[in-house]
Amino acid sequence: MQYLNPADLPAPAGPYSQITRVQGPGEWLHISGQVGIDAQGHTPEGIEEQAELTWGHVVRALRAAGLGMEHVVKTTTYLVDRADIAPMRAIRLRHLGESRPASTLVLVQGLLDPAWRIEVEAVAYRPLQAD
Repeated sequence: MQYLNPADLPAPAGPYSQITRVQGPGEWLHISGQVGIDAQGHTPEGIEEQAELTWGHVVRALRAAGLGMEHVVKTTTYLVDRADIAPMRAIRLRHLGESRPASTLVLVQGLLDPAWRIEVEAVAYRPLQAD
């Protein structure tokens, strides 16, 4: 996997890459949109708590498939409030570590549950191991 930011494209507006190149046979994982719901089904009010839960769910989904954040090639984040961008990015960056997958951030009018402020989906890839 290779993260690219070509000089003839605008510099990324945050900690992500304009392009993620994946070559060769491997395993793809598509993670459905994750939201800030705790184990009891409750949604906290603040973006920090919701973003922490949301990105934590992405990490646990990856682990369940034997993958980590280093395998993520693309994320899409949906936010309902522009003011939530900065706090969400700080939490996202902590969870991503050194990974800089391709990324899209979309501001939307609302999500399925009006209490939800964030939803994140991800695509990951693991190359097949050589025998």
